[in-house]
Amino acid sequence: MDHAKLRTQELRVKRTIEELGKNNIEGHFVPTIAEIIPTLESMMESGSTVGLGGSASLEEAGVLDWLRGGRFKLLDRYAEGLTPEGVRTVFLESFDADTYLASANAITEHGEIYCVDGRSNRTAAMLWGPRQVILVASWDKIVPDLVSAILRVKTLVAPANAARLGVQTHCSKEGLCTSPVCDGRHLMALDGGGCEHTICSNYVVFSRQQTKGRMKVLIVGESLGY
Repeated sequence: MDHAKLRTQELRVKRTIEELGKNNIEGHFVPTIAEIIPTLESMMESGSTVGLGGSASLEEAGVLDWLRGGRFKLLDRYAEGLTPEGVRTVFLESFDADTYLASANAITEHGEIYCVDGRSNRTAAMLWGPRQVILVASWDKIVPDLVSAILRVKTLVAPANAARLGVQTHCSKEGLCTSPVCDGRHLMALDGGGCEHTICSNYVVFSRQQTKGRMKVLIVGESLGY
């Protein structure tokens, strides 16, 4: 990356981390993907219980394989042979995890974290339960404000995730949400019944946290996930 562009991006990350701190969210800059796992190792105790939210970022960074190495008690939602009831049990046990790992759909320069979910086991655990929540997110996910965060999900995150999951939504076929315009009517959700197979059921904004430092964000200086 051009030095001037890199410097500008790093300043944007610095500004965002400062604003996250004002919301009692602990931010860290991780310059490369290769540094994600060593950073996580410094934040998680051996033998501790770890839960997972669905995340292309964690998978791409090799975090899932690392967690399966035996150092942690992993509540593995992807374990071979799990029945639907077994998956539900894993989701429920994750509320009592020492660490919950996931990603964010967008992070605003005002220090907010924006996430959209279907079943919402991820956002539910992020909101309450696990002793610490660590989000791994590319600096590509930093946006100026919440309107930009909503548009990012509608025009990139939802279409890409729906295609990855094989869900036949309008956005997976057309590459954008049926309601991409952020006006008073379509700011977040669709009209009732607007998308039969939606993966966007619940919309959560994480702002100032009551428990300082419970939520942590690793902002990665490379492209990762959606």
